[in-house]
Amino acid sequence: MKILVTGATGKVGSRLVPRMLAKGHDVRILIRDPAKASALVELGARAAIGDLYSEETLPPAVEGIDAIIHLAALFRTFTDNEGIVKTNHEGTVALANASIKAGVKRFVFASTGNVYGTSYRRPSKEDDLVDVNDPRPYSSSKIAAERDLISFHKTNGFDVRVLRLGFVYGDRDPHIEEIIPMLKKFKRHSGSRMHMVHHLDVAQALTLLLHTDGLNGEIFNVADDSPISMYELADSFGLTGDTFDPAEGALLNPFEGIMDISKLKNKTGFRPLVPSYYLARDLGVL
Repeated sequence: MKILVTGATGKVGSRLVPRMLAKGHDVRILIRDPAKASALVELGARAAIGDLYSEETLPPAVEGIDAIIHLAALFRTFTDNEGIVKTNHEGTVALANASIKAGVKRFVFASTGNVYGTSYRRPSKEDDLVDVNDPRPYSSSKIAAERDLISFHKTNGFDVRVLRLGFVYGDRDPHIEEIIPMLKKFKRHSGSRMHMVHHLDVAQALTLLLHTDGLNGEIFNVADDSPISMYELADSFGLTGDTFDPAEGALLNPFEGIMDISKLKNKTGFRPLVPSYYLARDLGVL
């Protein structure tokens, strides 16, 4: 199978592409700066120079491709709101249009669990209402991209699958170290929980969606089996003292940020290879 991966030099892509190559896939990567992708090219990936901002560069990148794993995104930590929308929504639509014209058979889109609100009072499910007018540009741009992709499926049968990721970590990804200082900034409660997913399981889930038939137009959550509290996460780095408000009140919504992953398990056989943060720590795969 010939696969195009976008966002190949990012946190997820740089860990996914070597695994895809190791499994024998013919992997093409969409990149703007060849120098940043040299390590992946040395492993066997083929570089296609292009940019989601430049639609004319996309047709050559998708030509002859069987399936696309679309990871490229600007995240919530960026302050360029216009850039976030242009990349996450408009860029995704441009890539999908080019894919449809090129006859790409399957399109797997990496979205985020941040699309969910806070009022479900239980773990979030894929059919829960999400707000395309969410004031958080990262979340709203992902929701808008999801809706357009699902619309393409409904109107012309485009085989798209959406994977909403938990908080991705592991494989020496600095994501956790980057997020802990933000807990105080955003006044997160020490008892609130984060639903995480190791890079091994992101790769597993993406591979399952890539190869499993009959999932056209569907959305899936992916995370581990053991959401971890913000206190435990900060404590694992010895940073609880100055991270949380000592006068914080009771935790009002214990299910905020928690996702139901039963659909992915039931329809693909997914089972987390790294079911908890503590296991990842003990195995030395953080």
